[in-house]
Amino acid sequence: MAGREDGGGGAGAMEEGRDAGRQPRYESSEDGGGGSDRCSGGNDMMSVQFMQKIIAEILGTYFMIFAGCGSVVVNLSTAGTVTFPGICAVWGLVVMVLVYSVGHISGAHFNPAVTVAFATCGRFPWKQVPSYAVAQVLGSTLASLTLRVVFGGATAREHFFGTAPSGSDAQAVALEFLISFYLMFVVSGVATDNRAIGELAGLAVGATVLLNVLFAGPITGASMNPARTLGPAIVAGRYRSIWVYVVGPVCGTVAGAWAYNLVRFTDKPLREITKSGSFLRSARING
Repeated sequence: MAGREDGGGGAGAMEEGRDAGRQPRYESSEDGGGGSDRCSGGNDMMSVQFMQKIIAEILGTYFMIFAGCGSVVVNLSTAGTVTFPGICAVWGLVVMVLVYSVGHISGAHFNPAVTVAFATCGRFPWKQVPSYAVAQVLGSTLASLTLRVVFGGATAREHFFGTAPSGSDAQAVALEFLISFYLMFVVSGVATDNRAIGELAGLAVGATVLLNVLFAGPITGASMNPARTLGPAIVAGRYRSIWVYVVGPVCGTVAGAWAYNLVRFTDKPLREITKSGSFLRSARING
């Protein structure tokens, strides 16, 4: 769900995968800045590079859901063999592995909420958001279909691997907001700030997912990701409280991204920052 722009050692891959120096790109790195209108010709919606990004998002989301939700199904169908801590570890590890695998291609979002959050900060082109979101939901749905086929029809009825609140919807949406905020705050730090330790980006994001699932899993399922919830829901036809897993993660990730923009370090004096029409924009571009 997160990575760095040029893989493990570069800067800002969660924003968008890129082939630095060989093709025009959307300026989204820490030293690039720029708004969503600075998208160059290299991001043509019909280009080979863009199609590669979409395929990477489909495959990445597919394997994330297949492994993560697969661990849930196996645990349910084998009387708890995997265990809850094991499920948490699977989610964290699969996210970490996939960040290092395709972060340099697509940015390794695997999450419509993350894509939207980057777009609101001007670090991802808005015109690519719908394509990314469709790819992510498609990957999740295909993975859910695969799990249903592999484990039989009983998966949809007895071994539901989607997410549903164990308490009230209000409690669930608040918790999803908080854990999504935390996830995106970490992602923004390791993916948009060149001073972060790039080689550890995947590890940091994977560990954050693991901690969130460990903490919030028993209450909400710790989705943090509309695609993670929508795929299993579509396959099983179970849409109870589905709005919780759209509103909570999207609002949480947007807030988390902007919160990091607020604390992003800048060595400019306050009087110079406030000359800008937007303090947040100035802090983002000049930090």
